Amino acid sequence: METLADISVRERPFAPDTYERVLSAGAVILLAAVLIALFKGRGEWALLSFGVQVHLVAITVAVALTPIMLLRPRGTPMHRQLGWVWIGSMVLAAVISFGVRGANHGGFSVIHLLSAWVLIQVPLIVLSARAHNVKRHRRAVRGLVTGALLIAGFFTFPFDRLMGHWLFS
Repeated sequence: METLADISVRERPFAPDTYERVLSAGAVILLAAVLIALFKGRGEWALLSFGVQVHLVAITVAVALTPIMLLRPRGTPMHRQLGWVWIGSMVLAAVISFGVRGANHGGFSVIHLLSAWVLIQVPLIVLSARAHNVKRHRRAVRGLVTGALLIAGFFTFPFDRLMGHWLFS
């Protein structure tokens, strides 16, 4: 006979852990910085290419959804639907980033490696979720949030890049 203790142990992998709470906090901080920068730079939006505008929107959607995806119940229809939006935003941002190369004098930068990584990881995230491989899905999502969202996101602010220029001006 199954006890409540057995059930709680079995369901535990779906609960957010400390690392996911830290990732969520990082996403909230990054989102705040992005929104402040976008507000402060609103006078220059018209000067941006359409690709940069779409890239900024896609990343903002992904960053905004990250804490929701990591902290709310998983495996629910809402989690799946928001997951498709999150994945779509990540793919759109990654694909468009290959056309956004102004900061590197028209060439590719190290950040573009993260874009390629997103395009490799996304199918693995989807396949592992569909196969109910929670451990693999969780590990892949954490890696993508850590590297492609948070680390790459925070590096858009220093070195007189557009978002840093807007945020700190």
